[in-house]
Amino acid sequence: MPVKKSKTIWMNGKFVKWDDAKIHVLSHVVHYGSSWFEGIRCYDTKKGSAIFQLRPHLQRLYDSTKIYHTEIPYKMNELEKVIIKLIKSNNLKSCYIRPVVYRGYGEMGLNPLNNPVEVAIAVWEWKAYLGEESIKNGINAGISSWQRLAPNTIPTMSKAGGNYLSSQLIKIEALENGFAEGIALDAYGNVSEGSGENIFIVKNGKVYTPSIADAILPGITRSAVIRILKDEGIDVIETTIPREILMIANEVFMTGTAAEITPVCCINHQKIDNGKPGPITKLVQEKFYNIVRNGEDPYGWLTFID
Repeated sequence: MPVKKSKTIWMNGKFVKWDDAKIHVLSHVVHYGSSWFEGIRCYDTKKGSAIFQLRPHLQRLYDSTKIYHTEIPYKMNELEKVIIKLIKSNNLKSCYIRPVVYRGYGEMGLNPLNNPVEVAIAVWEWKAYLGEESIKNGINAGISSWQRLAPNTIPTMSKAGGNYLSSQLIKIEALENGFAEGIALDAYGNVSEGSGENIFIVKNGKVYTPSIADAILPGITRSAVIRILKDEGIDVIETTIPREILMIANEVFMTGTAAEITPVCCINHQKIDNGKPGPITKLVQEKFYNIVRNGEDPYGWLTFID
């Protein structure tokens, strides 16, 4: 989906015009993938514009860079203020927020430590990642032939730009095979995650989701969904999940900032149960959208920008 231009982007302490937000072609990030980013949403709730889980997203960004021996040259509360100011200055009521940290222009070579750490934040209008119809009726997903990263290779707990080369292969293969999304397995053949989403499986009234040891990114929406389910008295088990459970599940759904709560109703052209979103998926959607659309927030997850 094309990016809809906004007026300004924040780069290294300055607000610049959208078309002027550029980096040097010899920046370290271009050649070696040395970037870390977040995807955050601001919703136009009935109580005003509000950012979902702003502080947890930024904390994950700082954690991601720390794993790679990179220090962000701004305090977290500074970036929080910048994001709010950027949304206001671009006159957006709802938007997608993309902070990105990257190694800039300096030395060429695999050692990144002498290259400057640069920070940019962009905001733009963005609707449902997989389409509004997918949230309502679910998607058809395929199990990918591309596995997620093996332990002790590249850290999957870091939301690093280079990790998403794997995600691109998963997504391309899914689309070429007629699926809306791909489901990747880990290095041992167990369920891991989608190209950009976490996954939940419902079986006999219990909800299962891969653990953080299964090559997943610890999702912010994932953690919110776990909290919602537990508060509804539903067991949530974070564990290793063999791929065959996908075939006999009662419900499957994916979560993420972009995907929100998306039912998966068919995997490898085989229906999940009756091929429609199930009751637990609908319950999670109801609770989640009541927060982000109506502004009814018992958890304090929303940061209202006014």
